Amino acid sequence: MNDHRAPALPPPRGPLSEGVLALLTRTAPLPHPPHARTADPYGDDLQLALYLCYELHYRGFAGVSEALEWNPELLERRAELEDRFLGALDKDTPRHPDLDQALADLLTEPLDGTGVSHYLQAEGELWQLREYAALRSLYHLKEADPHAWVLPRLHGRAKAAMAAVEFDEFGGGHADRVHAHLFAELMGDLGLDSAYGRHLPAGTAEMLAVVNMMSLFGLHRDLRGALIGHFADVEITSSPASRRLAAAMRRNGAGPAAAFFYDEHVEADAVHEQIVRHDVIGGLLAEEPELTDDVVFGIDATEFLEDRLARRLLTAWRAGRTALFAPVEPDISHTS
Repeated sequence: MNDHRAPALPPPRGPLSEGVLALLTRTAPLPHPPHARTADPYGDDLQLALYLCYELHYRGFAGVSEALEWNPELLERRAELEDRFLGALDKDTPRHPDLDQALADLLTEPLDGTGVSHYLQAEGELWQLREYAALRSLYHLKEADPHAWVLPRLHGRAKAAMAAVEFDEFGGGHADRVHAHLFAELMGDLGLDSAYGRHLPAGTAEMLAVVNMMSLFGLHRDLRGALIGHFADVEITSSPASRRLAAAMRRNGAGPAAAFFYDEHVEADAVHEQIVRHDVIGGLLAEEPELTDDVVFGIDATEFLEDRLARRLLTAWRAGRTALFAPVEPDISHTS
């Protein structure tokens, strides 16, 4: 069963995250140097610091005051971190020339079959599936939550279609079908602790960046087009990847809940991608055509960060070593 209590704070990874942690625990004010603009925008320190700021808008942390969610000093530091991260994404992300080409590329399965899901299906071992689930838990245990922030910023057809997809993500009114709950059950089958945020200390900078991008796009109204582009990327690419991951779970004897999570996404996301392309994107751009470039940016930034994560995972796994920042915590939520 998923543990819904607020997670413990993780250890710092540098001066930026140490400063944010100091404010969250009220042990010291945020130090000014080093400034975020001198930090590696994709590095462990900045990405953890930004994740800590964003998490206050989700479940928060044990022992951290909920009032800090809107603390002006913390928001000022978060803005500095965001500027550094978003500026780097804007500069480094390769761009498609237009939206039609971006969507067409998402719909085309790569012929080389070199992605993470291809690797896990063909030769991945159980320990690698466990690492993959531990990393992805940073998103999947709050699946669809970052995307819900866009709903008040949409209108008409786009709003109705987005709400319909989110309704499915949240279980269609059934708590036992909420996708975050299904992922917690997957983790149990893999022998992982499924408590929310338990594996944040194991999360790599590459995984933190993927989740931070969702929160960044979701929390800013002026990035609503990028959030929709990101969401389209996820829904369009999910079904074939989920089919491969379900096969990987079965080949390794991971258990029925582990396979079921991905089986559910094979079916659901095949429908969702049609809705997102035709009604969410179509409805949004019918009313706000000036957001077309933002939608493309959301797609391309997602691919850019997911490619970085894939390189981290595959390089480590092919060398026979862990891809995690730190070892995963033992399972304390499934003791049978």
